[in-house]
Amino acid sequence: MSVLTTEDKSYCVSPVRYTRFETREVRIGGMLLGGKNPIRVQSMTTADTMDTEATVAESIRMIDAGCELVRITAPSKKDAENLAVIKKALAEKGYTAPIVADIHFTPNAAEIAARIVEKVRVNPGNYADKKKFDHIEYTDESYRAELDRIRKRFEPLVKICKEEGTAMRIGTNHGSLSDRILSRYGDTPLGMVESAMEFLRICRDNDYHDIVLSMKASNTQVMVQAYRLLVNHMMREGMNYPLHLGVTEAGEGEDGRIKSAVGIGTLLEDGLGDTIRVSLTEAPEAEIPVAQMLAERYVDRPGHDPIPEITENPIDPFSYNRRHTHKVLNFGDGQAPCVIGDISKRKELTPAALFGYGYNYSVPLDKWNIGDQAADFLYAGSLPVNFEIPGTLGIILDAEAWEAQKHRARMYPIFGIAELEKNGERSEKLNFISATAEELWQPENIDLLKRTERSVLVLETKNKHAAAAQRRAFIALMNAGCTVPVILRRNYSALDTERTQLYASADAGALLIDGLGDGIWLESETTVPRRLNALSFGILQATRTRISKTEYISCPSCGRTLFDLQETTAKIRSRTDHLKGVKIGIMGCIVNGPGEMADADYGYVGTGPGKITLYKEKEVVKRNVPSEHAVDELIELIRTHGDWIEPKSLEAQ
Repeated sequence: MSVLTTEDKSYCVSPVRYTRFETREVRIGGMLLGGKNPIRVQSMTTADTMDTEATVAESIRMIDAGCELVRITAPSKKDAENLAVIKKALAEKGYTAPIVADIHFTPNAAEIAARIVEKVRVNPGNYADKKKFDHIEYTDESYRAELDRIRKRFEPLVKICKEEGTAMRIGTNHGSLSDRILSRYGDTPLGMVESAMEFLRICRDNDYHDIVLSMKASNTQVMVQAYRLLVNHMMREGMNYPLHLGVTEAGEGEDGRIKSAVGIGTLLEDGLGDTIRVSLTEAPEAEIPVAQMLAERYVDRPGHDPIPEITENPIDPFSYNRRHTHKVLNFGDGQAPCVIGDISKRKELTPAALFGYGYNYSVPLDKWNIGDQAADFLYAGSLPVNFEIPGTLGIILDAEAWEAQKHRARMYPIFGIAELEKNGERSEKLNFISATAEELWQPENIDLLKRTERSVLVLETKNKHAAAAQRRAFIALMNAGCTVPVILRRNYSALDTERTQLYASADAGALLIDGLGDGIWLESETTVPRRLNALSFGILQATRTRISKTEYISCPSCGRTLFDLQETTAKIRSRTDHLKGVKIGIMGCIVNGPGEMADADYGYVGTGPGKITLYKEKEVVKRNVPSEHAVDELIELIRTHGDWIEPKSLEAQ
């Protein structure tokens, strides 16, 4: 167990008091980023950069939606030169939002773009390096020689940016770490940080500081750990460069929004982040409202109710370690977190009340059909349950109502911690003990829980800084050696469905990513049960703590994309979304493709006009498959490796 007591484990101003990590101010054209400025929102065009009319039109739609920085890919010298034409056309229409040139493999394009636009983004993994998944043994001397080689390649761009007043984002991507970094540091958050720091040190040696940093990954755990470690390194070296936050290849629709909110929101909760981009496989203007809703939440976060300071923190913020808990039925002891739903607001209970939570009752067959995303427990409050419940479901009842139904199977009581002190555990199988985070800050209440054997804690809070308040309660439990399983319970009835989705993902994600929580219980009177239930499972999937469906690691498209990502993703999803637990990467080009395939089970990557390369993890299996046959070939690849299930087989189960 690591103990967070010294600066070597710090990654934010305070884990209990919301304070933004104050970064240095960077000018990007007419915009100021970092410092005390608002969290900026940005997105990226998807049109071919050489198609000036389409790129300008798309940029205008983005800016009108609230986009504050417009990123445009410049994969070649011609694309970089055309940025001047695009910028001029936008200015003629009255649009002056800063333009960011996105550069990967072509230093010459970056040097051209840096004299035209307000900011350039470079990816250290492929700006001066190659990726062939070769392991290379380095001595200290040979590694220094590699750094000298990179300096010669990168320094000209630094000097141009300094001369022109052009800002730069040094953007590490987990999927495109170079063979050199992987050989030296492994496929780790530390490798991501060092990849950026190598470039950053070159900038500092040239007294160039108009820099923004990012640590993007499609795995939210890796992404959060890398950003935290980056801030930790900056703190130790006296740096405070602004942070660009994003979960790369988040996907589309509900899944993409949840995954983005989990990763970005976890960092925003701790005051990290100066600009955000939500990467969805949708039109870029659709990303803006999502990013705005995430950012706006933290405007009035300062001034929340106080949370006790931490003297000893057993949580390691740089690696995932599940909190140790003892087993109580299907809670704790390493079991996947449970999902709890609420049916207590109905006038009476019938089998139809369970439909939104994954249970469908067939009257003609007198049979329950149970979905992959069926809630594990439902809270019925004081309502009687006058029908036979499915065999996989448990019902939670208020203590008084439970007394009348305790003779029935899978019925369990819930009561407050004060009642626990008076009456002890009531059920011989499972008790739910409700307590606020504030109550858990009192040692005597933890002592009560330590004496329980058949109870699960339901942890609540009304603190505006909720994730930090609940995390502080976990720390109190851990430091006291209390191993009771804990359910995260939150009520979002004051919010609309969209904000419930994003804020719940940030709140629960911030805890689950740190290995905290054995269950999730979301409530809202403004969001229908089906959406709440899907949200709960989506958060667990996004934090990689419980896999209940196929995961799509899908990039958001840009001018480099070699096929219609939205159409292709929909086509692949329609054929494969029954493959529970399988991860499929869908990449529009090769920029991040090979590396992201290492985080996916199967990969579908554009490698030329009408040509697709298929991967099994990071290994190429078939090259240049015609796009009209590629989805069929992907399914055959999944079948060959034993992960395919016929949809009709599932229906028969």
